[in-house]
Amino acid sequence: MIWEDLNKKLMILHADAKTTDDVFEQLGSKFIQEGFCKDNYVEELKKREKDYPTGLAINGFGIAIPHTEAANVLREAEGIMTLNEPVHFVQMGTTDTIIDVKVVMMLAIENPKEHIKKLQRIIAIIQDMNVLNEIYQADTEDEIIQAIKEKERKIEEAL
Repeated sequence: MIWEDLNKKLMILHADAKTTDDVFEQLGSKFIQEGFCKDNYVEELKKREKDYPTGLAINGFGIAIPHTEAANVLREAEGIMTLNEPVHFVQMGTTDTIIDVKVVMMLAIENPKEHIKKLQRIIAIIQDMNVLNEIYQADTEDEIIQAIKEKERKIEEAL
């Protein structure tokens, strides 16, 4: 479950970031400080984003899911950043379509075989605009975890 993997120490709410580099430096450095990723994690995020953009538009709501190769990860983790002002990310699968991102879900994936499964679970959650808005408007880490937990419970019940 995604909510079980979220770490409150890897959440920044209402952040003041102006660029993707700001996002990666602010949130990515927490992954390093908390011992989830190697010291090169932030630089690897920047490199990977250039080659494989992570911006998504869900019904006009911008979200990004940046991550690196497993070689840069020490322990599996997920973090979230909500942004006071949108930051431009390039849309996934394109080289020049800009998405105004308001929520960033950063991943540290240890097992490359889990990469696609984890992304699929996240996309199942973020396709719900109510959940996206709850995450974006949350004032505490617990509110974010609760919104995701509730959505995952509904997904499980539907299966």
